[in-house]
Amino acid sequence: MFSTILSGAMNGMECRDVHVEADVSMGMPTFSMVGFLGSEVKEAAERVKNAIRNTGVQIPAKRITVNLSPADMRKSGTAFDLPIAAAVLASLGEIEANNLQGVFMAGELSLNGEVNGICGVLAMTLHAREQGMEYCVFPRENAKEGAVVEGIKVIGVGHITEMLAFLKQKERMKPERIDMADVFSQSKRYEYDYSDIRGQKRGKRAMEIAAAGRHNILLIGPPGTGKSMLAKRLPDILPPLTMEESFSITKIHSIAGVLPKDTPLLATRPFLQPHHTSSPYALAGGGKIPKPGMISLAHRGVLFLDELPEFKRETLEILRQPLEDKVIHISRVGGNYEFPAELMVVAAMNPCKCGFYPDRNRCRCTVAEINQYQGKLSKPLLDRIDLYVEVEGLGYEEISGEGPKTENESERMRNRVIAAGEIQKERYRGRPYQFNSELDAEGVYEFCTLDRKEKQLMEKIFHKMKLSARGYHRMLKVARTIADLDEEKQIREKHLKEAISYRRNYMLE
Repeated sequence: MFSTILSGAMNGMECRDVHVEADVSMGMPTFSMVGFLGSEVKEAAERVKNAIRNTGVQIPAKRITVNLSPADMRKSGTAFDLPIAAAVLASLGEIEANNLQGVFMAGELSLNGEVNGICGVLAMTLHAREQGMEYCVFPRENAKEGAVVEGIKVIGVGHITEMLAFLKQKERMKPERIDMADVFSQSKRYEYDYSDIRGQKRGKRAMEIAAAGRHNILLIGPPGTGKSMLAKRLPDILPPLTMEESFSITKIHSIAGVLPKDTPLLATRPFLQPHHTSSPYALAGGGKIPKPGMISLAHRGVLFLDELPEFKRETLEILRQPLEDKVIHISRVGGNYEFPAELMVVAAMNPCKCGFYPDRNRCRCTVAEINQYQGKLSKPLLDRIDLYVEVEGLGYEEISGEGPKTENESERMRNRVIAAGEIQKERYRGRPYQFNSELDAEGVYEFCTLDRKEKQLMEKIFHKMKLSARGYHRMLKVARTIADLDEEKQIREKHLKEAISYRRNYMLE
């Protein structure tokens, strides 16, 4: 007897149909599986047989063949266990084969029949809805994640017997329900506030500009000046996530297998801080069937690279293409994969190995040591950073807590950032840009126009600082953002001078 049920395989960011087919016939007693299978999928035969036996169903001495179609696509992972069991049980007559129609199924089985969690459930649910499925059957621990998708019924099962009960009498099992507004509001919390930082007025201003235009930023200063504190509070002043952004972020984390179990939907912007020993593959993603790396996990959020020169050069160079294209491409024998990478990069570093250059009264590094330390960062990479901020040490009053403290500072900064974002949204309506940082050369010429006095200033700066074309455009884009924060349509001289102050740095001169 033949039966089939729909499942899915993750292929980069997309879910592709996998039809799980089972046939039970007379012949030599075997349980064979075909369909270009990875080793973990081949092992499903033993997991499924033992799980079925431990539910009390006897597998007859017949020839059982399972095919995962299409046969030209490699299947990996453990998510096919549950649909394989369903197809085999239907072929054995334990379930009506017609009951498998309109059902999408995925899940891993234990030998005792328990159903374990899997990765990529949100992407699978979205795909199942697109295919016109009525039900999705997933492990119970993943059910809430799938339930955030409207227009399809998600059933969570904890044991193979529950899956059997559902397929026999669908109407008796209630689909998972979730209050989206409650989930979104409960998850929408940030841990830090800029009010916690005394002083550092220039650093906070630079972070506000970076947030308003989605500019990459580098913080340079001696140890203990608050560079990490400034970076960690950046997500709180970015605009709140839209539902679409929340879905895209959750989808990436789910596919990577790092979505918290009790969080069906991520409602705060991600903040990723890889260690400086991280490999290029950790940042970019990889594997035989690639999964997202930290660059993609920081999509719509912040990637914080602390101690920037301590990263291996080949690791840092991985960033160059994603920062320009907003996507990361990975090529494998099995195909090309594309992961989103719309993120802000915040980097922090000491100016030298000891951390006190250019203060020669305290710095003990030789010129060669300083050049070697700073030389780890290539000019093309530095050109992709829009703002450079020298973070100075704090005074006694600020360190001791005796200085003035501003309450709810992040909220006020966020309101200004949102207002500047609305200006950009209106300006770029119908254009392929969202924020000033995304402007290409044509966009800069159109939206970053200068009057005569401003042009003369920029010409002087261009020659004095020996700017590249990329550096020149980035300076104009930062000036455009500063003007937006001031709610001015035209870039003025004061906006250019402030933008120049965030580009002037001894590392670039």
